[in-house]
Amino acid sequence: MSLCDLRDQLGALDRELIELVAKRQQLAAAIGREKRRVGVPVRDFQQERDVLERARRIAAESGVSPTIAEELMLCLIRASLTAQEQQDVQRSGGGSGKRALVIGGAGRLGSWFARFLAAQGFDVEVADPAGPLEGFAHRADWNAGAVDHDLVVVAAPLGATDGVLLELAGRRPTGVVFDVGSIKRPLAAGHRALRDAGVRTTSIHPMFGPDTDLLSGRHVILVDLGDDDANAVARELFGSTMATMLTMDVERHDELIAFVLGLSHATNIAFFTALAESGEASTQLADMSSSTFDAQLAVAQRVAAESPELYFEIQARNEFAPGALDALARSVDKIRSCVRDDDADAFRRLMEAGHAYLSRRVARG
Repeated sequence: MSLCDLRDQLGALDRELIELVAKRQQLAAAIGREKRRVGVPVRDFQQERDVLERARRIAAESGVSPTIAEELMLCLIRASLTAQEQQDVQRSGGGSGKRALVIGGAGRLGSWFARFLAAQGFDVEVADPAGPLEGFAHRADWNAGAVDHDLVVVAAPLGATDGVLLELAGRRPTGVVFDVGSIKRPLAAGHRALRDAGVRTTSIHPMFGPDTDLLSGRHVILVDLGDDDANAVARELFGSTMATMLTMDVERHDELIAFVLGLSHATNIAFFTALAESGEASTQLADMSSSTFDAQLAVAQRVAAESPELYFEIQARNEFAPGALDALARSVDKIRSCVRDDDADAFRRLMEAGHAYLSRRVARG
């Protein structure tokens, strides 16, 4: 057969594959509906493991890479879970008949919340001087109209959030107010003013990016400001999702975030800075590849594409960040000392200690 004939056959096979995927998604949706009917959790990790093991076994029997089969099935499982979660959010109707104002709603995280709340039935208004968000009512200045919404979400840049909270305290809205800041201690004055004004308020930190579709396996931190009613409202917003919600106080939150975000960001910034400043080697590095290098490079590329202003605030505004940065510097010094002193035993101990820590973490997960 000619090359053209072969390509036509490939195209026909691709169509069959996509049609089969559609049928699988329809069947997965039916399974999800049945799970909800009988009251069992939507996500079944044992079943997922069985599906992956079966796919790897069939792949090996068919002469296909088991890794390819597993990656394909993971993609399909994720797509099914995303569709089921979105249906659950819409079905919950928790916002039906209620109104929400998202301050900073044209930003990336703000727009995520606007759509998330709209999916629950909220009538969402976006307030953002940067401009409107398609499909939503808009005002450039949140302070230029009534703030009589059932829910007010402050998704403004961290540097502006405390000022917004302070102004909201002066307006005394009757709805629940919460911010989504990445660190909380810099917002202490605003939080205190809201409480003193009798405003129902809490604070949350979504531990995922604005491109996230599926919340299964993701965490949302509820930072308790002492208002049980506001906390309950925030929890209810995510009740129809598969997100894991953690509750902690302000100080513990910022202390942990110094490592979870601050340390991970700094490590990747150091990585791509070292590459960028490697001189003549930088051009050759573009043609090099290894599994570890490629994996780290992929993470670093995502970090480099994020907001420098936000990432600087996470480092500079968190009083616990210097401790995490010092820990990173000490770790680099230990590696340098091992290499400088030709101390293979010390280097091995570093590796073994890291392996033991990470193994315990995986076991807990």
